Amino acid sequence: MNNGREIISLVAQRQDLDQFRRKNWEGTFEEYLDVARSDPRVTRNAFERVYDMILSYGTEIYEEFREKRVRYRFFSDPDDHGKDAVFGLDGPLWTLVNAFKSAAQGYGIEKRVLLLHGPVGSSKSTIARLLKKGLERYSTKDSGALYSLGWATKDSTQWCPMNEEPLHLIPERFRKEVLGNLNAAVPPGEYRVNITGELCPFCRYVYSDLLKQYQGDWTRVVQDVRVKRLLLSEEDRIGIGTFQPKDEKNQDSTELTGDINYRKIAEYGSDSDPRAFNFDGEFNIANRGIVEFVEVLKLDVAFLYDLLGASQEHKVKPKKFAQTDIDEVILGHTNEPEYRRLQSNEFMEALRDRTVKIDIPYVTTLTNEIKIYEKDYNKETVPGKHIAPHTIEMASMWAILTRLEEPKNAGLGLLQKLKLYNGKSLPGFTEDNIKELREQTTNEGMQGISPRYVQDKISNALVAHPEARSINPFMVLNELEAGLKHHTLITSDELRVKYRELLGVVKEEYENIVKNEVQRAIAADEDALKRLCGNYIDSVKAYTQREKVKNPFTGQYQDPDERLMRSIEQKIDIPESRKDDFRREIMNYIGALSIDGRTFDYKTNERLYKALELKLFEDQKDSIKLTSLVSKVVDAETQAKIDVVKSRLIRDYGYDDESASDVLNYVASIFARGDVKHGS
Repeated sequence: MNNGREIISLVAQRQDLDQFRRKNWEGTFEEYLDVARSDPRVTRNAFERVYDMILSYGTEIYEEFREKRVRYRFFSDPDDHGKDAVFGLDGPLWTLVNAFKSAAQGYGIEKRVLLLHGPVGSSKSTIARLLKKGLERYSTKDSGALYSLGWATKDSTQWCPMNEEPLHLIPERFRKEVLGNLNAAVPPGEYRVNITGELCPFCRYVYSDLLKQYQGDWTRVVQDVRVKRLLLSEEDRIGIGTFQPKDEKNQDSTELTGDINYRKIAEYGSDSDPRAFNFDGEFNIANRGIVEFVEVLKLDVAFLYDLLGASQEHKVKPKKFAQTDIDEVILGHTNEPEYRRLQSNEFMEALRDRTVKIDIPYVTTLTNEIKIYEKDYNKETVPGKHIAPHTIEMASMWAILTRLEEPKNAGLGLLQKLKLYNGKSLPGFTEDNIKELREQTTNEGMQGISPRYVQDKISNALVAHPEARSINPFMVLNELEAGLKHHTLITSDELRVKYRELLGVVKEEYENIVKNEVQRAIAADEDALKRLCGNYIDSVKAYTQREKVKNPFTGQYQDPDERLMRSIEQKIDIPESRKDDFRREIMNYIGALSIDGRTFDYKTNERLYKALELKLFEDQKDSIKLTSLVSKVVDAETQAKIDVVKSRLIRDYGYDDESASDVLNYVASIFARGDVKHGS
């Protein structure tokens, strides 16, 4: 009993009754005029509201390839913990937001259909969903408040079926003076009240009826008007609409503009009485907000006429009624084949002319592609299954490679291009070169493998190996390859072969990465590295100063150990002709540190550190006998050394016990083939 009281008390403390009252405000038309005067933003049109909603989340300015870029935080979906976050599309989203800005300022785009165009799975639907969810939330905030009108009767209030702006009640001949009054105290540059549009057929009917009843006294008419705060909601079909093409036989344009309510004809005596009409088409219910057209170019021609009028004139034509004003953002999306069909269809010329196309390509940067999958496959979403390091990275790498166009630079491969796009510096390439690479492409990111395909194959890999505690890159890469046979969007064998070859490129890159990791894990013996470094520095010092080195065991003075020095230097490709320069460079570096009062640490010299690691790896790999894993004959001493390496892989590189064993076995098999490349 006490627990129940605690729960009720907890809710009582957290609930915000004041906020509830603000959200459910209801008042007179006169009170609404005071609201509009104190906060003119309540009268914004749909484009202005969407643009302000996006900006309300803030922006981040960053630099990429010497160009300033804007990231709109709204598209990271902060309200829903990033559930619908969009990654790597800052450029296209900047174009979209600019279209909203232009429309909000009345520069003409408000008379267009905004068409998101791109390949399947490129986030078009996600962007539309974000905008709809965002507008719903924004309408619940004080900064996003908007209002609608209704007509009070003895028993109830009949609310406007199209949720229109209450200021439509102001007769046209008085609007200029009314606006002057409402905007009198608005500072220059701030938002000003504006009135656009007329009453809907239902409200016009009631308004005319009351005007006759009150013998033309408008002031008495508006006393019967109630105004309420409007909360947009797709579920409640208020201000947010979605239209999806279906079978042509079962669909007609009344789904967009409403239909006659035949049961009410008997009550009102005419099918042209607005009270006998359901203003519940997608255009009607989306008034004041946004309507999404899914696969818009699959629409029947009859629907396109409604769409043209709605975009260009901001009017719709319900059956039996005059043109009716609407105020909404019309957002469509389509894929490449449908858009090509639009371009080749001369009957669609009017639609092409009223469309602003915004390309939404696939992601072409590796780090952003990885984020897409890590959102769905991580410790929280995949409990009990360890995702081995590089699993998602390799799947992402392959997806990106399928989307990139072959570089025109003969000395550059697709993998190098991917690395450049991802911010890695390669010899001979500057940021200007990378910018040129992007500018040379014609259709990059508009074709290739969809993230959905990769997500499906990662899911397959997770369930196809129930006995495994972890999944590794090869499990996923094998699933990706097996699925190519039946992939419905791959239309040619030539493309299939190309994608398989790219899987080979990714496997080779993975091989280099894990060999390097195992090499580092084997050579991660701090004491051994320090000893090796000490011996090398002693020999280099003696060599550059033409001195002898004292042998710590015999006490005898001997020549510097040339064999040791060269075995280390060769690991980083220092030629015989350059060895003296390199050794002097090392001694000068140590001397400069000494002058500053600092001691030399091999970790601060990246080239030397890498050379020492590779030398130590070469010395230790034989004593560890990693290749014995292939033969499965491992003695206790060797097993102990292998376990140390495994623990380092787990500690430093994110493996678990199973995936560390897998990667050691895999690298051992490479060593057994004698296929060892130094470093990466």
